Amino acid sequence: MKFYAEGNIPKIPNMYFIYGDGGTGKTTIAKDMPGHKLLFSFDLSSNVLIGDKDMDVVMFEEKDAPQIQQRFSNLLVRSISTAKYSTIVLDNVTALQNLVLENIDNASKDNRQNYQKLQLWFRQLGTTLKESGKTIYATAHQVDNGTNGINGAGRFAADMNEKTFNAFTSMFDLVGRIYIKDGERLIDLDPEQGNHAKNRLDDRRLIHAAELIQTEKEDEKL
Repeated sequence: MKFYAEGNIPKIPNMYFIYGDGGTGKTTIAKDMPGHKLLFSFDLSSNVLIGDKDMDVVMFEEKDAPQIQQRFSNLLVRSISTAKYSTIVLDNVTALQNLVLENIDNASKDNRQNYQKLQLWFRQLGTTLKESGKTIYATAHQVDNGTNGINGAGRFAADMNEKTFNAFTSMFDLVGRIYIKDGERLIDLDPEQGNHAKNRLDDRRLIHAAELIQTEKEDEKL
């Protein structure tokens, strides 16, 4: 527990969570994040980052899967403790969730207990990221639930267990769905559309992908 006197609450860096189909540019957005970055890749899809001199990448391989929680957590703690990185990126949390769940499934026969442990692990991860003092960017795949409501409202969601998603993203300032329309990469931030979305940073509800960290850049100028 920490106490801050009136007017002395420290500025906490922003946390972004973007989900969408493959090929929509989720990983590419990591290049726009501030400062030197460390990207944890859980699906080996980091070719778009080749040549980026402001990006260090950790790729988890198949042999890491049985110990993914411990190996990732250890590396994350070390990366948080160094001033080298301004931003930490978790690329494809969907893949991370599936790896963690597989390990939990192997440890328990109670399905409800498995998912409770999964949710707790991701809630703790979200808290660690929030307290890291770093800008956080996380990506996930999407699921298409088919046409629901008017004009397909509520059709898309992050490809995660619903309660696990809520536990993890409760710490995030912005959650949005990236998609391509008429050749442009757009991010839906409007919760009224019924899809997973929120924006605590400003009042924008639909933006171009390149504008994602606009608020971050404006804060740096102050």
